[in-house]
Amino acid sequence: MSMHAIDTEQFFKNKVLGHPAGLFVLFFTEMWERFSYYGMRAILVLFLTSSLLEGGWAWPRETALALYGTYTSMVYLTPILGGMLADRVLGYKKAVVLGAFLMTLGHASMAVETPAFLYIGLAFLIFGNGFFKPNMTSILSHMYVKHPEKKDGAYTLFYMGVNAGAFLGIMLCGYLGEKVGWSWGFGLAGVFMFLGMIQFHLSRNIFGQIGDQPAGGEASAADIAEITTEENGGKLNPFTTIDKLLIAVTSIIAIVWIINDPMSKIYDFNIFGGDSMANNAIIGAFLLFLVIMFTRITRYSTTTRDRMIAVLGFAIFYMFFWLCFEQAGGSMTIFADDYTQRSLVGAGAMAFKISNTLLTVVPIGILTYVLYSLFSKTFKDYSLANVVLGFSFVLIWAIVIWMLYKEFQKDETEIAASWFSILNSFFIIAFGPVFSKIWESKYNPSGPVKYAIGLILLGIGFLALAYGASGIPQGAQTASVSIIWLILAYLFHTLGELCISPVGLSYVSKLVPGRMIGIMFGIWYLAVAIGNKLAGSLGGMIDKISTTYSMSTFFMIFTFIPFAGAVVLFLTSPLFKKLMHGYK
Repeated sequence: MSMHAIDTEQFFKNKVLGHPAGLFVLFFTEMWERFSYYGMRAILVLFLTSSLLEGGWAWPRETALALYGTYTSMVYLTPILGGMLADRVLGYKKAVVLGAFLMTLGHASMAVETPAFLYIGLAFLIFGNGFFKPNMTSILSHMYVKHPEKKDGAYTLFYMGVNAGAFLGIMLCGYLGEKVGWSWGFGLAGVFMFLGMIQFHLSRNIFGQIGDQPAGGEASAADIAEITTEENGGKLNPFTTIDKLLIAVTSIIAIVWIINDPMSKIYDFNIFGGDSMANNAIIGAFLLFLVIMFTRITRYSTTTRDRMIAVLGFAIFYMFFWLCFEQAGGSMTIFADDYTQRSLVGAGAMAFKISNTLLTVVPIGILTYVLYSLFSKTFKDYSLANVVLGFSFVLIWAIVIWMLYKEFQKDETEIAASWFSILNSFFIIAFGPVFSKIWESKYNPSGPVKYAIGLILLGIGFLALAYGASGIPQGAQTASVSIIWLILAYLFHTLGELCISPVGLSYVSKLVPGRMIGIMFGIWYLAVAIGNKLAGSLGGMIDKISTTYSMSTFFMIFTFIPFAGAVVLFLTSPLFKKLMHGYK
């Protein structure tokens, strides 16, 4: 029996809520990381675009969204590098701790609020995320290697931790950033990232040998025979020297273009010499990437080739999904800040205060119960780690009680612009189990149909915003649109996410042969990165489009893109089914 097999059997002797205690160490570590990521993300654009009197930097919206798009795209590129280094050099545990440490430094740097420290902070966050993100799920995957029947439940719980962290981070970092000071919001994100790092490091032995050292070593003849079966992709397809050269050229052009976009707007210095040359460079890099993919895929056997083409097709639609969905931290946050009626008085203010209290206290109460369950099983062996985790929750409760008390002291309430972003996490927690049941029933549609439904729901969300914005005068910089349209938009966007997000990663893991999964996950995250960058670029046109046409026209663009994608998916559904060769 392998060392990993021994470890996993030992894990299941010490259960919390039916799962190994180690799962909940991962749960809370990931929760604090998502707290920091989404908390900072919620206030970044608001900080950059707010007036000097409000403590912001008064950047043009286009410039702020260019930087936002570059940041969110880069955090999906570095996991490719971080995963490789963990596999070959560091091991998962060291990579997670290193990533958390770098992200702590990143949030601390941003709290200084100077241009130099902002860029240093974002760089730390990008590289820290690269070490952290892929290796948490790698540890989780290894834990359930002998218990695949429990893996779906484990990932569901883990995903709840992700959303709980996002929920709390957006609410608390957003509140402190907008109501107290931007440094407080950035700093709070760093505090909980630091506490999450300490908790994970002190609990690391709970995972046994998993994640200690990379396997390494040369593949034996038997290993090569096993991985070159038809079921696992047929003959080996190593990268040629030309492949590596083209990949290097493509990567360098793409990364320089991503960094050049905000730099050319902030400092009026374009590495490519001008916008037209920059556009030609990225188009050339994209065409080169297509050549690389085409020449590699044609070397595989028919079934493997077709399934990989299907995954690439899904990745393209996933890219367009993120192009629209990631408006949440950009143009939709600007819409919430400048165009939404957020001041409530009388009965409306009281209704919001009560709803917000329940929305905050109930989830934290549930998380505290999970924390108590973990304490009861692990306090004896990991007392210091549990003390750190317990202190984190005492701090959370203290900030929440202070926030709610402060709001109830006021006769009127101004909803923080970042508050609307918590609705995504709330709706996922509320509707996630419902969708899970549907996917397990006889009404479970095929993958392409799920994607199409998800894109339609995403488009409906933007249609609600377009309708709500229809009364805003052309070129207006402020307005007072009802909050109902943003709430509806987040509801439909979340329902669309529940149709699309879990399906995509599942297809990569099931359609692609084992020895190619790493490469295809890299390509998948590349698609997400491109989508995020395009989201920032297109979202940055909010002023140009709303001035030339209208704010409603701006949101109609994001209605049309997913609707068009859904039509294409419905029409090509038979082709995707054929390419998948029997996989449903």
